[in-house]
Amino acid sequence: MSGERQVEVLYKEAAIAERTMALATEIAKAEPKDLLVVAILKGSFMFAADLLRAMHRVGLEPHVEFFHLSSYREATVSSGTVTILRDIESSVKDRDVVLIDDILESGRTLAFAKDLLAARGARRVLIGALLAERGKREVPVHADFVGFDCPDVFVVGYGMDVAHSYRELSFIGRVVTKGETK
Repeated sequence: MSGERQVEVLYKEAAIAERTMALATEIAKAEPKDLLVVAILKGSFMFAADLLRAMHRVGLEPHVEFFHLSSYREATVSSGTVTILRDIESSVKDRDVVLIDDILESGRTLAFAKDLLAARGARRVLIGALLAERGKREVPVHADFVGFDCPDVFVVGYGMDVAHSYRELSFIGRVVTKGETK
């Protein structure tokens, strides 16, 4: 990490863990049938792993798949086009699917994934997002399970990055450039 930048903590590791457990309980209450969890890579990998363990603790036994979708690439602003970099392998026909993503911003990626899985015959497609930024929504999609409402800032950590940096952080924060006021 450059000496010119630091990361201001927005959500601490303990708060994320507590909220993740609560989300698993909410998902269990939805009584999913033949549950398939589809994590959207790369940003959701930490959240998805922790959420899957929490789901196990509340008695769920989901199968797991991964979509690698992108609308950002190296940028900090969505390109507006969602690209499938890696598709799931399992059939979703007649199954309940919970899509897991790190952050719901414009809604393009999650709307694309939800529509695709519904078209493939999923019985029900629910969305779980660790963070929701409501001010940036460009597509009418809503998350069924939300960890935190997020301020309108670019976040990093807990799997989320800026140009592949900061994914390893155990908390969620925002990058503050030296001299910037918080």
